[in-house]
Amino acid sequence: MIFRTGELFAGPGGGAYAAMTSQLVDEQGEKWGFTHAWANEYDPDTVETYKLNILNDPNATSVYCKDVRKFDLHDRAILGDIDALIFGFPCNDYSLVGEKKGLDGDFGPLYKFGVEALREFQPSVFIAENVGGLSSANEGEAFIQIVRELQATGYTLTPNFYKFEQYGVPQARHRIIIVGIRNDLAENGVEFRVPAPTTPEIEQYVTSSQAILNPPIPEDAFNHELTRHNPRTVTMLSYIPEGGNAWVENIPNEFRLNVKGARLSNIYKRLNRNAPSYTVTGSGGGGTHMYHWTDNRALTNRERARLQTFPDHYHFQGGKESVRKQIGMAIPPEGIRHIMMAILRTFAGIEYESVEPTIKLQPAILLKEKGEVVANLVRN
Repeated sequence: MIFRTGELFAGPGGGAYAAMTSQLVDEQGEKWGFTHAWANEYDPDTVETYKLNILNDPNATSVYCKDVRKFDLHDRAILGDIDALIFGFPCNDYSLVGEKKGLDGDFGPLYKFGVEALREFQPSVFIAENVGGLSSANEGEAFIQIVRELQATGYTLTPNFYKFEQYGVPQARHRIIIVGIRNDLAENGVEFRVPAPTTPEIEQYVTSSQAILNPPIPEDAFNHELTRHNPRTVTMLSYIPEGGNAWVENIPNEFRLNVKGARLSNIYKRLNRNAPSYTVTGSGGGGTHMYHWTDNRALTNRERARLQTFPDHYHFQGGKESVRKQIGMAIPPEGIRHIMMAILRTFAGIEYESVEPTIKLQPAILLKEKGEVVANLVRN
């Protein structure tokens, strides 16, 4: 079976690239995989990136460049039926960095369009993705509300807190991903299980230097332009050791930043070449571009794309800052691919190694487990 797949908040195609590269053949010779049906994304540059790399067609009409609030999810004559839905609803208001408005922000309520799409299309399976801070937004009530609304559309849910460095991604990127199986299928034995980590131990993690250096990136590679730093920034970086940030003790006073309360931040933070990188983000502003472990410079967009596990032939469209934002906001294909392959194996009836989910759908209270907030929810 090939799952016709729709996407909301599609970004530059991290989920779509994982989908198109997730395939298997079962013992009866049946092929399993995903195929693009339609996608929606509001940013024009990001839409062009998706069209070029996922569909190899800059004129593709199945990718809609619209604010999701103006996207007609009920136009079945155009959109047709889908078997799978992917939606990485905007994380801005749930991130642990920022104002943390949760459901009260401009972006927080947008998950409802994923709920609306599930009601309209009733696909066999869906994948919803957001930041780990979702579990604590609005004192945990946001996550509880979102899960209940997803369940109410007729799905059995398996939420899990994934640490992508444990799935071959050279980056400490932690995300809550909810996989939903339509209830009639779940009642007939289709049970999704959390795939076991492929690189569970620290010594198995793919490091930032392995990702960036192996193989070397050609100097003329696409999206590989260097940042033109001012001399003061270059000098300041020269005092920051590998893994350090702008608040290390040996920076002379004249080069220190006049910012309070940020000593543990990633501002002007260098990578540690022997560990996965810290989280690649799409945020702007000085000092947030990620910095090489020894060279006195920010990473190029191609280096950042490698940390996000996009292949070098994936050409992001738009200006340098637009590309940086696209890369930072994307789902890393290598991380989400393991989940998509587990979905295929689930439907094909193929066994795979799994682990217990870290988020349990039980009484509605908040617990702290190993320093992380985990919401235990009521199953409707």
